[in-house]
Amino acid sequence: MSEAAALDGGRPDEKAGLTTRLVCWWTIFRIALEERLAYRGDFALGTLMRFLPIITQIFLWWAIFESIDGDLVGYSFPDMVAYYLLSMLGRAFSSMPGLASTIAKQIRDGELKKFLVQPIDLIGFFLLGRVAHKLAYYTISTLPFALVFYLCRDYFTDGWPSAYVMTMFCFSLILAFLLGFFMDLCIGLIGFWFLEVSSLLFIYMLFNFFLSGHMFPLDLLPSGIQAAVSCLPFKYLAYLPAAIFLGKIDSELLWIEMTTEVLWLVILICVARLLYGRGLRRYSGYGG
Repeated sequence: MSEAAALDGGRPDEKAGLTTRLVCWWTIFRIALEERLAYRGDFALGTLMRFLPIITQIFLWWAIFESIDGDLVGYSFPDMVAYYLLSMLGRAFSSMPGLASTIAKQIRDGELKKFLVQPIDLIGFFLLGRVAHKLAYYTISTLPFALVFYLCRDYFTDGWPSAYVMTMFCFSLILAFLLGFFMDLCIGLIGFWFLEVSSLLFIYMLFNFFLSGHMFPLDLLPSGIQAAVSCLPFKYLAYLPAAIFLGKIDSELLWIEMTTEVLWLVILICVARLLYGRGLRRYSGYGG
């Protein structure tokens, strides 16, 4: 049999293997989605409770702008409210509650060995689980988000951005989700070397909350600190999507920021794969 014929003969097996993998990943995604929707009442209540701090935050910024009687580093009060709502949307995409602690616990309890005896990639498994989580989250929270943005529509003084800016805004949200996932994943994979990562996770979440721009725009920081923070990946989780939507970033700088964000994502993917590969070499699989 010729080499070409042998290759042709191997193609059905390759296609069958690809089909099997796709079916496997689809099954994992479907099961993860069903798990998220199993307790719909509790999930919906927890989702709705996250909208309560919005009122407090708006009143806080209202008091601040009343005291200074003017703009704050190029932000008016309506701009600040619009920024806060948009940064909240970015955080909704990038936050990964429970991911790092779950991975660290599975490593500590020996539950990770199920990924070693089954043809399932741990990173892909958890990524699909988080996609299912976000899909369920936005299925429930789309209406509350729409209502909040409708009630606060007057704060968006410049109206809707152009189609180009909206495209970049949506792209930045997708990248924020992936960045947030791999950052939390790396923290969880440190559990191969430390039995308990709760203290490290607390420090990470503290820096994440403030340096992502969720509390306030990073433009308010002193120039030296702002330059240092700009070298970190945190700003892409909340600040950048909001700044893109509000037109705070020039079109020439926007491509640089988006390219840098993609580079950070590639770096974090490589770091996660490295941590996972090195961690498996010292993994003992006790317990479970």
